[in-house]
Amino acid sequence: MNKRSLLKALVSTAILALAPSVTNAQHQAHWEYRGDNGPSNWGNLDTSYTLCSTGHAQSPIDIRHAKKGNLPALQFDYKSVPLNIVDNGHTIQVNYPAGSTLTFGDKSYALKQFHFHHPSEEHVNGHSYDMVAHLVHADSEGHLVVVAVLFSIGETNAFIDSVWKNIPREKQKPIEVSAVTINVGDLLPRDHSYYTFGGSLTTPPCSEGVTWYVLKNPVPISRDQLAAFATLYPMNARPIQPLNGRQILDSQ
Repeated sequence: MNKRSLLKALVSTAILALAPSVTNAQHQAHWEYRGDNGPSNWGNLDTSYTLCSTGHAQSPIDIRHAKKGNLPALQFDYKSVPLNIVDNGHTIQVNYPAGSTLTFGDKSYALKQFHFHHPSEEHVNGHSYDMVAHLVHADSEGHLVVVAVLFSIGETNAFIDSVWKNIPREKQKPIEVSAVTINVGDLLPRDHSYYTFGGSLTTPPCSEGVTWYVLKNPVPISRDQLAAFATLYPMNARPIQPLNGRQILDSQ
C-alpha cells in the first residue's frame, strides 16, 4: 500500500470512529463519557486508542492567547440535501453526500458529516458554551478538517428544529428523511471569523493531524431545544486537553 492509500485508509477509519455503525460497534472497544470507560481510561480500552492518553496534540482545548494572523477567509459551499440522520450511541449525527465543500486558501475539503456535543467541547478563555456542532471534512488525500459552531441560549434555532424533529427512535440505524431538505450553511453565523489550531479527533481513536477552525461567533439555541438533546445525551463532551505549546491563530 502506498503512502496516499494508507492515509486514505486511516482517515476512513477516523471518520467511522466518529460515526460507529452497528458492524463497527461490534469490533471496537466500547467507550463512554463517564465511568470506567470514560475519557480518563480511553487510552487503555483498545490498542488503537493509545493516542487518547499518549498524544501531545489532543482536542478539545481551551482557546487562550490566540495570535492574530493574516489568514484566508473560510469559503463555504454547502448544498441543500435530503436529511440523513443517525443516533449513533454517542451523539446525533447528520451524514452529508458528496458535493459540499469548505475551501481554505487553495485547499478544498468535502463535508462528510456533522454532529453535536453538549456542553461545548471547545472553551474560549475558560468559557464553555451550551453546545457545539462539529462539521467534519476531508480532502482528496484524507486530511481531516473540523469546523466548530458554538451555541448559546437564545431564540429558537430553525435549523436545529428541523434536525431534532427527525431524530430516529432506534440507535445506530441511519434513516433518510426524503421529505426534509437541509443546508448546513443555514447553521453558520453570519461572521465567519475563526480560531485555528492543530489537534485531534475528540473521540477514540483520538487520531492527531486534524486541523480545527472554531468559529468565534456563537449561534442561538433555545432552552427547550437544548433540553431535548440533553434528554438523550446529558453530557457528551471530552474534557479539555493540554495545549503542549501549540500555537492558536486568530483570523482577525
